[in-house]
Amino acid sequence: MISSLQHKSFYPWLVVALLWGVALLNYMDRQMLSTMRDAMQIDIPVLQSAETFGVLMAVFLYIYGIMSPVAGIVADRSNRKWLIVGSLFVWSAVTYGMGMANDYSTLLVLRAIMGFSEALYIPTALSLIADYHTGKNRSLAIGLHMTGLYTGQALGGFGATLAATKGWHTAFHWFGIVGICYALVLALLLLEKRNEPAAEEVNLKGQLSLRKSLLLIFSNVAFWILLFYFAAPSLPGWAIKNWLPTLFADSLDIPMASAGPLSTITIAISSFIGVIVGGIVSDRWVQKHIRGRIYTSAIGLGLTIPALVLLGVGQTLPAVLGAAICFGIGFGIFDANNMPILCQIVPNNLRATAYGFMNMVGVFAGAAITQWLGKFKDEGHFGLGFALLGGAVLIALLLQLLLLKPKETEE
Repeated sequence: MISSLQHKSFYPWLVVALLWGVALLNYMDRQMLSTMRDAMQIDIPVLQSAETFGVLMAVFLYIYGIMSPVAGIVADRSNRKWLIVGSLFVWSAVTYGMGMANDYSTLLVLRAIMGFSEALYIPTALSLIADYHTGKNRSLAIGLHMTGLYTGQALGGFGATLAATKGWHTAFHWFGIVGICYALVLALLLLEKRNEPAAEEVNLKGQLSLRKSLLLIFSNVAFWILLFYFAAPSLPGWAIKNWLPTLFADSLDIPMASAGPLSTITIAISSFIGVIVGGIVSDRWVQKHIRGRIYTSAIGLGLTIPALVLLGVGQTLPAVLGAAICFGIGFGIFDANNMPILCQIVPNNLRATAYGFMNMVGVFAGAAITQWLGKFKDEGHFGLGFALLGGAVLIALLLQLLLLKPKETEE
């Protein structure tokens, strides 16, 4: 009965809807810890140290980054349905377990396990969506899925609200229970799909060793360009996630209680618009020109460059808010087209592996830029740091337009 769903015309979009919920939980569960420090440090005093709390946040990023390529390799060689269901179940159980923790060591171990389990999701989910959706609607489908990440990031902030009213233990418990229940829903409704390889790839499907898989990916010059193209915008992308509320507070001279919601809601809404617009435009453009996805993504990156400069130097609400909206729309357009462009570069049975390496580079770039901008803030040049990030994006944009050559057909 359930397997017959796969042959229904609506099922590819049901897959996007199902995974949208997982994407929301993926970002919400990781984000809520950062909002509940004030409540948690009452029971676990060591969290009063910013450096100690930073270690707790960083261990997730480093393990997440290291595990991303491993996750991609596993996804290309296993049943992606059960990988997604299993990873959701584990990180949700970890979230529940964090509500039972009473010491820092336990939190640190659980946070590390969360980094491991959440890393399995993104490469696996995007490759599954790409197999269900062809070039005619691939960018839109992936863009819609990405809005789940944005929504989860925004909702993660409500963890602090729940912690203040019900206690931080209860907040973790309820978010964990929701994820565990949703994993059971996925186990029933989500189905695997593997597209047949192109004629020239028949000998590769299911036969490629790990060494040969990596050689095939990294001997492709276009993939190296794609790595830099993904990493460079990840610098301002992570800077926005980690530092935009602080920038709003400093530039507009407003309290963090107002700067936080204003900045995160602005980015979330504008990014949502960007992925929808970028997905629709890309899917139509690629039908007329093979580089349509690249051109669409380039437009998105182009919008982020003046936005970063204006974020860095702006001192008025219209300037800073307008820059944030411009950045959100541009980054959303870029976000919707990463996997679709990758699908034009690597074989379909190596997409998750390749995206895993891209995700690793992006996460490590984010970790580096977070520390770098902290140094700029301490030295009194916080806005300048944001403005300089536009230069890295400009280099990525030029390399993308000049050197990235997709193959002639989409699969």
